[in-house]
Amino acid sequence: MSTKIKIDGIDKIIIKNLVKDARTPILTIAKEVGISGAAIHQRLKKLEASKLIVGSKMILNPKALGYSTTAFVGVFLDSASMYTSAIKKLEEIPEIVESHYTTGNYAIFIKILCKNNEDLMHLLNQDIQKIKGVARTETFISLDQQIDRQITI
Repeated sequence: MSTKIKIDGIDKIIIKNLVKDARTPILTIAKEVGISGAAIHQRLKKLEASKLIVGSKMILNPKALGYSTTAFVGVFLDSASMYTSAIKKLEEIPEIVESHYTTGNYAIFIKILCKNNEDLMHLLNQDIQKIKGVARTETFISLDQQIDRQITI
């Protein structure tokens, strides 16, 4: 976003409600702020058009699906020119849930969810480290996540 978006108090209430729970009924928010559901809907469309709101999603609990290991992996590439092809291969691995092109030691920093440490080791050795252009990796296993939030407005 190149320009700062102007939002008022009503927009902030709408956003805070929907960030807390995206399934909050529009009419519930409308009652809270004292305007019609149609007006809330129009404001949401304006916020989406401005790209302040870029979507909503259902969030699954990985642990409920048996994914007990979360790891962050720094990926070193043989050369920066390998970035695009390496990312295409990393995208094919469903356990990789985030990837970032970074400054510093790693060319790519990824977040991985695995069933256990053995699965993580297999993923690293058999999938990630065999990608053409990947020189090596450095892995950090998350012991606990204390903060998980959106940016505030």
